[in-house]
Amino acid sequence: MRPPAAKHLPPDWLSSYFPAALPAGRRRLLAHVLNRVGADGAVRDACRSRVLESALAMALVERCGSGHHDARIRIVRYLERHHNSEDLIDATVAAAALGRGTRELARRQALEDIISRVPDFTGPRKRALVHAIFTMLGAATDHADVAAHAVDVSALHPWAAVQAVAVNAILGRAVGRGRAGGDDVTLLASTQRPGTVWEGNLFIHLSVLHALVDVPGMESVVDAGLSTALRHQREDGGLPFVTDTDTWCTVVAGLALGSAGAPGEVLHRIARHLVHVQHANGGWSYTDHAELSDTDCTTGAVEFLHQLAPVTYRDPIERAMDALVAVRGDDGGFPTYGAGTPSEACMTAAAINALSTQDRHHHLLQPALRFLADCQMPEGSFPPGWSSSRLHSLFRAYLATRPHHRQSSLAVQDMSGRIAGLVQSTQNADGGFGQRGGASSDAISTAYALIILAGQRDPAPAAQATGYLLTQQRPDGSIISVPDMVGPRPFPYHVPVLTDAFTLLALGHLTPRIRPSRIAGPGRQYRSAQLAEKTAP
Repeated sequence: MRPPAAKHLPPDWLSSYFPAALPAGRRRLLAHVLNRVGADGAVRDACRSRVLESALAMALVERCGSGHHDARIRIVRYLERHHNSEDLIDATVAAAALGRGTRELARRQALEDIISRVPDFTGPRKRALVHAIFTMLGAATDHADVAAHAVDVSALHPWAAVQAVAVNAILGRAVGRGRAGGDDVTLLASTQRPGTVWEGNLFIHLSVLHALVDVPGMESVVDAGLSTALRHQREDGGLPFVTDTDTWCTVVAGLALGSAGAPGEVLHRIARHLVHVQHANGGWSYTDHAELSDTDCTTGAVEFLHQLAPVTYRDPIERAMDALVAVRGDDGGFPTYGAGTPSEACMTAAAINALSTQDRHHHLLQPALRFLADCQMPEGSFPPGWSSSRLHSLFRAYLATRPHHRQSSLAVQDMSGRIAGLVQSTQNADGGFGQRGGASSDAISTAYALIILAGQRDPAPAAQATGYLLTQQRPDGSIISVPDMVGPRPFPYHVPVLTDAFTLLALGHLTPRIRPSRIAGPGRQYRSAQLAEKTAP
């Protein structure tokens, strides 16, 4: 995700092409992100409440009978504020939890919306998951298309395996196959420790409790697990998806601050924290409360440490690279979690960017680039990843192709141009970008797009995107945006500091392209940048 070397960039742009407010806005944003770095080097921000976990928690409270009265009232109030949401999934889940009834048509529409926004290899599991969610909420649903085909857990990473076992138990009970078997109960119960949310994941935690709720002898486990979940109830009454995403926030903020020229003392403080929470296998997870490392955090941490001081942090980098190479697929691509799980476009792009920092792994680059090119769809985008915005995978893939453009096959060379063409053709009239084609602009999607636009020859699209971002900045320097990251796919969750960090990172990609104008006056405004570019000698 780091900015490319100057030799890979087109000629500079005059600063007069851009909004006059850009330097001050960038300084405020930089100061805001710097202030989020703790004394220990971590960047922390609370994951905001979400309808899905709030609904599942309320269903458990009601099923378990007495107790948690105040917590229930607060959850009800939270769900009441969301049952008329414009988001189909939130509205349907909230209505089911509140007992308002949900029509079969609405549930099926929600199901198809979910399936359309996940990678193909996860489709059957997500279909079963959605039926299980409505079953947990007490809403009637047709299990015929999933009951006969329980999810196979043999090839899943630990999080997905536990979730799938819980889903199988919930659906099996709903269609009369009885309660979970002994081995399944043992696995599910092993995730429950009073006061601790397994792997920091409240969604899985609550799903497990729903699977165990009617198993004899599990009453105290379920009651303790529910109390643990309710410890994470937010001020607005809702519950979040995860306890925190502190390591991922630290990685992204570190890269952004490095690109913005933050003080070295702060950057090394961040680096020391990341080294401290690095796993024994060399990888990193999204939070230091989780044991399962992932490609996204691992590759981002490698890029940050390499960008900062490759010699100082040589050992952590080498251990991380060994962990990354260990999960590489036979197809040349990289998965999110664990060897033997399906390779994904966005994770492969992330891996390419990390592999590019180390000479000893250059032989892996071309196979990974070929896999990435094969994943690109006809219009230029990629299969869904871990963001609601298709622009996230697009900017990661774009950065992966740039340094290797001339040494690659025609398909790989074409990939970069198709990405740029898609982005430039989908900019909204306000200068921003939406999560999908035709969607309203939001700041984080626009930041992703700006990283791509910063590598083009025409300054006009980048200038207009920058202008939109400045309209979304608060006085304290932070950036307003919509939920973007997803988990489990495709359910979005919101950690606001990530928008700040990605916007700062985008400006870090943009700034090296801009040089002071020799003549700057009111007649040279950024809205006329396209004309200036076309008429320049």
